Amino acid sequence: MRAGCRIADPGTLFQSKMNEVMVTDTAAGSSKGRTSGKDGKPGFFGGIVLFVRQVIAELKKVVTPTRQELIRYTIVVMAFVLVMMAIVTVLDFAFGAGATWVFGDGSAGS
Repeated sequence: MRAGCRIADPGTLFQSKMNEVMVTDTAAGSSKGRTSGKDGKPGFFGGIVLFVRQVIAELKKVVTPTRQELIRYTIVVMAFVLVMMAIVTVLDFAFGAGATWVFGDGSAGS
């Protein structure tokens, strides 16, 4: 193997896929609602219960940012919005000037 080459650890990749599959299977199998018939699917209320349980499981995974991270993210978003506003303003003036140049300013009578 060359000195500069690094290969991802296949165990890590497998573990992340395994965790994803396990979470999905666990969340899907956690419904205690009644099944509606032979196919084994949860009934209407069983589906609602399953959905609420999956939402709660996902909300438990949410990590609240620290105050410093929140301030940094806010500054990044504000800077991005200001840059986009500047780009749109420049394009608006450019297209307005182009339309005025092509069609005139409308002050000439017939």
